[in-house]
Amino acid sequence: MSLHEHNEFAESPRLVARLMAGQSIALVTDAGTPAVADPGARLVRAARAAQIPIVPIPGASAVTTMLSVAGSETPEFTFYGFPPVKGKARQDWFNRLAETKHTSIFFEAPHRIRQTLDECLKCLVNKHILIGRELTKMNEE
Repeated sequence: MSLHEHNEFAESPRLVARLMAGQSIALVTDAGTPAVADPGARLVRAARAAQIPIVPIPGASAVTTMLSVAGSETPEFTFYGFPPVKGKARQDWFNRLAETKHTSIFFEAPHRIRQTLDECLKCLVNKHILIGRELTKMNEE
């Protein structure tokens, strides 16, 4: 079936119902990545709300792979790389992230993830946060 900007709102609940019934669905586009400046974000968000696992198809970048399963309808995003390791630069970085209105993506080293999540709890409390690890790999979360 064709899913596009004119029918995504109406078709997403039907597709989620099919998923809930045990069917599998692949969301693909003619070019680009689904839900990254293409339709699909509403469907992904509806499936997430129904607690249906979303499995990304690997792309050219981990950034677009994550965006494809985020369910964000924001047409713009910023990739921040890795946060500074410590000090004022790290605090300033998180403050800037908290002020951003559009989708933000960043990476973090495994040995700092607990500290980073604690900092996110303090300054990003009003943000929708999606965390991905090992996307498209055996231990994907």
